[in-house]
Amino acid sequence: MIATMKKIYATDILLANGWARNKTLTIKNGVISNIEDGLQNGAETMFGAVIPAMVNCHSHAFQRAFAGFSEHSSGTNDSFWTWRNTMYSFLKQLTCDDAEVIATQLYIEMLKMGYSRVAEFHYLHHDIDGEFHETPSQMATSIFSAAQNTGIGLTILPVLYSYSGFGAQTPNAGQARFIHNVEQFNQLVTDCFDLSKKVKNSNVGIAPHSLRAVDKQGLKQAVAHVRALDNNAPIHIHIAEQQKEVEDCLAHYGQRPVEWLLDNIDVDQHWCLVHATHINEQERQGISKANAVAGICPTTEANLGDGIFPTQEFLAEGGVLAIGSDSHISVNPIEELRLLEYAQRLIKQQRAVLSNKQTPSTGLNLWQQAAKGGAQATSSNLGELAVGKQADLLVLNPEVTRLFANAQEYLLDSVIFASQTTPIKDVMVNGQWQVINGTHTLEQKAAADFVDLLKRLS
Repeated sequence: MIATMKKIYATDILLANGWARNKTLTIKNGVISNIEDGLQNGAETMFGAVIPAMVNCHSHAFQRAFAGFSEHSSGTNDSFWTWRNTMYSFLKQLTCDDAEVIATQLYIEMLKMGYSRVAEFHYLHHDIDGEFHETPSQMATSIFSAAQNTGIGLTILPVLYSYSGFGAQTPNAGQARFIHNVEQFNQLVTDCFDLSKKVKNSNVGIAPHSLRAVDKQGLKQAVAHVRALDNNAPIHIHIAEQQKEVEDCLAHYGQRPVEWLLDNIDVDQHWCLVHATHINEQERQGISKANAVAGICPTTEANLGDGIFPTQEFLAEGGVLAIGSDSHISVNPIEELRLLEYAQRLIKQQRAVLSNKQTPSTGLNLWQQAAKGGAQATSSNLGELAVGKQADLLVLNPEVTRLFANAQEYLLDSVIFASQTTPIKDVMVNGQWQVINGTHTLEQKAAADFVDLLKRLS
């Protein structure tokens, strides 16, 4: 491999140990190899403050195509469960080519908004009629292709989905495209590892869909298989998102979902518990003690009426959190973090809830916590700008940030709580510029293809 090297200079930069001034970063083969004082020879000057990029810990790419289609009332008490029926109906139409068109549009949107890596919770596996594709990993290949073409980092998480409910209930018709037994699933995971070897800046984990969709034996077998392939592979699971799920879990197992998971499975720092909305104090503390990540998706959780995660208490206990865009009703980490804080303010009737004594700036604390938590949730070498870390970074647009409090100590507060338009100007992923001056080279074609798809589906 021919070594690649570049240098960038920033007057304002958020390093792992805090804000700094007048630094030159040397980047070799996508990794920060040195940080020096002052403008060094050959360095490209950044026009705007530089901060670490964000990781999107939870994505269902295909759902981007029906954002806006599910907001009409069904005439009943609308909830996650009625929304899910809309989703089942919509996805009956999607082909592998469609999946790639949607993911390509989505991943460009993510990059332009400041996400440099996505954890794709991938459960749309089979053909429209529910039959396996001739190559069972064909849908996964569409996701890999979209990531490779757009330049976003990818953590693909094939989903094990075997049942429609607790007690190994038979899947319903809407779930036909998701279903595997554990042997079929483990082969898919192996195939994805093979695909990942061909796609730069990608890795593979697994996602047991939820405790209602897998049984204990299947869960253990899937975990054992991925651990044999990569002992550090991320494992994500939907859990305790809805109160009905908690009630059904209590009825079946005699325990709450997170309680059962922690008692029966070796949960560690490579696990990400997505949503974990309806948990009690013991469960919350158990997640923290296991060093697992709580994957919070505030805009989707609000859109679906899920509930609010106990974020203040969790962080005070040393818990690790990451953010995700999930159903992509919003594809904006700034909005996720803003809503994460505002929900706590409304509950507590206080301000600056998710700051702390070490980091009194709420915006700075939120960005740093979520970036590092997202890196942990994806087993990726990201989350902060330091020697040895992958060069995933954002350059903020000074034409936007100058209109608000923009001294270093206030900058991320203004970005998260005051910006009316995106302040993201340039985006580097793995040492390569993917967005320059707010533009991605594929965005016009990707948008045109996506618009044609929406016309056909609507």
